[in-house]
Amino acid sequence: MAYEKFLIIASKPDKAGINITTALSQFGNFKFYLADKEIIYSENLDKEKINSCDFVIFASKHRSESNEKVLTVHSPGNWRIAELGGESGKVCRSSALFSKYLFEKLLENAATYNVKDYKISMEATHHGPLIDKPCVFIEIGSTENEWADRKAAFVIAKTISEAILNFKVNPYHEIAIAIGGPHYCPNFNKIQGKSNIAISHVIAQYAAPITEEIIKEAVEKTEEEVDFALLDWKGMGKAEQRNEILKILDKLYIRYKRTSEITKGY
Repeated sequence: MAYEKFLIIASKPDKAGINITTALSQFGNFKFYLADKEIIYSENLDKEKINSCDFVIFASKHRSESNEKVLTVHSPGNWRIAELGGESGKVCRSSALFSKYLFEKLLENAATYNVKDYKISMEATHHGPLIDKPCVFIEIGSTENEWADRKAAFVIAKTISEAILNFKVNPYHEIAIAIGGPHYCPNFNKIQGKSNIAISHVIAQYAAPITEEIIKEAVEKTEEEVDFALLDWKGMGKAEQRNEILKILDKLYIRYKRTSEITKGY
């Protein structure tokens, strides 16, 4: 699926978002939109501006309890109760291919510009907003120091610019939704960064019990046709929880592979 009109959205009160969009101006004439309030709440966004584009990239701060230095990529949405924007049980449309390209570029630029004190990570699908356009979040975390870090913002801005200018659909990638594991997806990170597999939505273990509705939502909100579900087997809870997920996948005729099967090759 080709995307031609990209819109980058940040929030005026968000130091990281402003830092990234300021850095982006040196890379070209991209279409920006700075919202007056937090971008995780759908009601704070201008629907007309969003409807005028094909794909939305949210540039944002990342917060965590650990205050870890991290650059992250993830799809927005809520598998369960919507506590931070969006709607309960609904997720945004996600492009596995674009998310993979963005993540690969982020890894590449972080290495080139030596931001090795930052961890580069996917996150499980979480928080709002809920919009009717394919979209992705790219974030700097997790404290005021990192949000104001010009080098980190430069790396994110360069990553966004390269993704917008150079992204092309790779028909050879296999498309997957990902199930299980912790929020920062260590096993999925390896696969998204190094394999032929492109991951769209990630359903972390904490979304359990993982229902048929949740899995259907992940598949239906993936822009590309899903080839299989990628399972972080040890991160899927107890045996009965794993068996329940396998039953649902069988019922929906969705093939599945364990992350351990993929990562043996490297």
